[in-house]
Amino acid sequence: MNHHINGVALPNEDGFFGEYGGQFIPPHLKQAMDEINTAYEEIRKTPAFQNELADLFTHYVGRPSPLFYAKRLSDQLGGAQIYLKREDLNHTGAHKINHCLGEALLAKYMGKTKVIAETGAGQHGVALATACALVGIPCEIHMGQVDIEKEHPNVVKMKILGAKLVAVTQGTATLKDAVDSAFEEYLKDPENYIYAIGSVVGPHPFPKMVRDFQSIIGNEIKVQAQDRFGAQPDYVVACVGGGSNAIGAFTAFLNDDAVKLVGVEPAGHGLNTDMHSATLTLGKPSQIHGMACYVLENEQGEPLPVHSIASGLDYPGVGPQHSFLKDIGRVEYSTATDQECLDAFITLSRVEGIVPALESSHAVAWAIREAPKMDKDIKIVVNLSGRGDKDADYVAGKLGLN
Repeated sequence: MNHHINGVALPNEDGFFGEYGGQFIPPHLKQAMDEINTAYEEIRKTPAFQNELADLFTHYVGRPSPLFYAKRLSDQLGGAQIYLKREDLNHTGAHKINHCLGEALLAKYMGKTKVIAETGAGQHGVALATACALVGIPCEIHMGQVDIEKEHPNVVKMKILGAKLVAVTQGTATLKDAVDSAFEEYLKDPENYIYAIGSVVGPHPFPKMVRDFQSIIGNEIKVQAQDRFGAQPDYVVACVGGGSNAIGAFTAFLNDDAVKLVGVEPAGHGLNTDMHSATLTLGKPSQIHGMACYVLENEQGEPLPVHSIASGLDYPGVGPQHSFLKDIGRVEYSTATDQECLDAFITLSRVEGIVPALESSHAVAWAIREAPKMDKDIKIVVNLSGRGDKDADYVAGKLGLN
């Protein structure tokens, strides 16, 4: 796997992408993280691990996920041609299963007795509960009370799959608080527990590890684009919260400057309000959850309460590798508002018969906004990171479709 850019290793041995990443954690937790890193580096190179993961990707997840030409949408917009990388068709309905299988297998190979995680929209929770059921290891998911009420179908699925669900009521009772709560539980016994982070965030080695498991997305796009239209895409676009689906889509193209990479953050009610989660757009370098990255914070240096219509994107931090890619200008980070996201959700549903997750709808919104300004021979690949079943009732309520 090529994890260098301009000859620089990403991350370096200490888990830094430029000045971002690292391990800003207490010494006993550092020891546990270093053990995970060592085990991961040993295990991931073994044929047994690689073969088991590859087999599950094919026969369990259903990979490769298709690259679909959204012809009606492209024609309607009258500009660039839009293709959708259909991660929504994976087992469990999103890209999250890619790294959850990797993390659950790692836990099994390391002999851990419990997997602990946080979840926002519930996609990571469902995927991890699924992977843990598959490998036979107990799973505990921490989820904010606000998200539990908003994402009921995913909550029920996690329980059906046998996961223990912990409702988090502190703070804003959303994703950041779920992370804090899950970390507390993990610290009770880092020896026997493993914390399976749900994105390319947190202390080293998680930003690297989750990226490695997710990079299958971009690797597939590379082959499929060549197959479908005999060239590489002009643009690869993905939504960014913590940033796992985006880094998964981008990694294969980082050293191919002809391919423009665009990450789309939630502008919520607008960048001029305090109701958004546009971390890379309006945040500044700081620390959160054991890593250095861009953070949205107040004057006191505390993370701001953030907002997005998509539960999986309302996070005041962002993956350290994204922070680095912003600084070196390799990825353009743009935004889409809640309203643009809702419009994209309905448009894709009605024009292509594909109901996207609200998270992924941010990337679709960018394509809908920008494609008409481009020539017809330009190819945009949108990473459709998840499907919208979990959001259908919520959107129906918002639009009066109930």
